Amino acid sequence: MKAVILAAGMASRLRPLTNNTPKCLLKVGERSLLQRSMDALIMSGIHEFVFVTGYLHGMIEDFVSSTYKDIECTFIHNDVYETTNNIYSLWLARPKAENEDILLLDSDLLYDPQIIARVLSQKEDNVLTLIRHELGEEEMKVVVDAKGTITEISKTCSSSQAAGESLGIEKMGKAYTSALYKELEHMMNEEHLENVFYERAFERLIEQGHSFCVLDVSDLFSCELDTVEDFETAKQKIPAELF
Repeated sequence: MKAVILAAGMASRLRPLTNNTPKCLLKVGERSLLQRSMDALIMSGIHEFVFVTGYLHGMIEDFVSSTYKDIECTFIHNDVYETTNNIYSLWLARPKAENEDILLLDSDLLYDPQIIARVLSQKEDNVLTLIRHELGEEEMKVVVDAKGTITEISKTCSSSQAAGESLGIEKMGKAYTSALYKELEHMMNEEHLENVFYERAFERLIEQGHSFCVLDVSDLFSCELDTVEDFETAKQKIPAELF
């Protein structure tokens, strides 16, 4: 199992905090978001990392290389990060992720490390983390069937029908990543859908018989960090033992 961490975005909504610092290197307490995530992953036994970087990529590469000297890390640069979305960064990870067991994460998450342990302990090969709260237009909403398998995942699906919001941590088995990159190849090379969310590919795979089981982690701390106000709120809400 390897971790694939997407860290290419500019996080323009967080300016001026991100004028000179990539979002994942912003700190809550004494550690950056990326350090918190990597520490959680390493604590759960993951020691191989793939990073897709873009905005201020040198800062991320220097931080990881100097802080985690004994960890196997691969850096892939998305040089068109300004005009593409996270689906393109995921596509660029193909040489290291296709036909592999991976844990896919956004780099800017703030969450309880126990979430990683829970995901990895699930017997299912394909698991998507979900949090339950009041949903609006911006959340990546998840609809599930009676067995807890995802039937729809998008920002546009009905809030009333959704079980919750995707947190941005997914475990994928070899069969899923094989199917995923076959679909992404078509989406990138034939349809040129470089500027959509990667969940669009997840939805297409559902129709092909590939989906995720959901793991509800609402009882554990996690926090969305899209604005400066979000960061101030996070500092107030984060449990003392995690600060």
